[in-house]
Amino acid sequence: MEPNFHPDPRELLIAQLRECFGRVVYSHKTHEKCADTLLTRLGRLKAAQILLSVLVSGSLMADLVKESFVPPIVPALLATLLMGINLYFKNYNFGQLAQAHKEAANRLWVVRESYLSLLTDLTGQSSTVEEGMVRRDRLQKDTATVYDSAPRTNSAAYKEAQVALKVREDLTFSDEEIDAFLPGMLKKKQP
Repeated sequence: MEPNFHPDPRELLIAQLRECFGRVVYSHKTHEKCADTLLTRLGRLKAAQILLSVLVSGSLMADLVKESFVPPIVPALLATLLMGINLYFKNYNFGQLAQAHKEAANRLWVVRESYLSLLTDLTGQSSTVEEGMVRRDRLQKDTATVYDSAPRTNSAAYKEAQVALKVREDLTFSDEEIDAFLPGMLKKKQP
């Protein structure tokens, strides 16, 4: 007969908090990537809009002075493309959606850092398990509040976040990198 194994409540809470922390880290980065993608798309569409406007205007001006070597169908096609982009902008506000993702990422950053602080406090035993559970419950409510008002992310942004976190190590720093930002008394490696 196996002895009854009762895991340490502190270790159980820390394990759960690590999972929550990891999910919030990924959500934060995914919202950042969504915002970046939308802003890139917005920039490209705006550039296409400007280019098509110039080409249509130039073709029409050349036609007015009768020096156009462009068949009349070309400005008509360019104008149709421009109209398509304008209609696309009418239905989708990429700037506003990118801003909503950025705001969600900013709010998730606060939650992420709070989870990290809680993990630090519990690991260093400066907080009791009961205090940790109260803070955990509050953080879970805060996280739910952010998710309720945040726009949906997509799998492409999640994959970009995965590369950023796992390959490029966006949120990890060496002791030397951290020391470069700190005054002498706080450096881990003294000169």
